[in-house]
Order: sequence, then structure tokens, then C-alpha cells
Amino acid sequence: MDLIKYFTFSMIISILGIWGILLNRRNILIMLMPIELMLLAMNLNFLVFSISSDDMMGQVFASLVPTVAAAESAIGLAIFVITFRVRGTIAVEFINSIQG
Repeated sequence: MDLIKYFTFSMIISILGIWGILLNRRNILIMLMPIELMLLAMNLNFLVFSISSDDMMGQVFASLVPTVAAAESAIGLAIFVITFRVRGTIAVEFINSIQG
């Protein structure tokens, strides 16, 4: 198994995720999608390390990552809905004035 291909693919996905967050700072909903890409890259790394070292712990962690992703999406969408109800917009420029 050639690990370099998998790590390169994971690195590309991570860089796309970071690039997506840095370039798109106008919409909260679209900012959540690159975070999911970075979680996918982390999940791929867990699986590759698990298979290369013949250890099941990476696969166990890889099975827990979708739980973290679902929780992150639920909390992000809840913040999105509350912000839209209070402010009437989801523009990130106006969110920095939230106190609490």
C-alpha cells in the first residue's frame, strides 16, 4: 500500500478546507462546509495510519469522527438560525457585535 498517495490526497483536502474558510467569510452556512472537508481529511489519515500499523484504534477514531461532525453541524445550524432570527441576516460582518 502506497501511503504517500493517501497522505497527499488528505493534504490536498485539508488545504482546500483551509482555503475555503479563508476565502469565504461572508456566509456562516458556507463556512461550515470547509470544516467538514477538514474532518474528512482527518478521518482519512486515521484510516491510513490504522491500516498501515495494523491497529484498530484508528478505525475506532474514524468511526467517532462522523459523530463529532454531526454535533458540529447541529450547533452551527442552531447558531445560524438564532442569528438569522435576531439579526435578519447571516452576514459574518455583523456577527462580531454579538455579546454574551
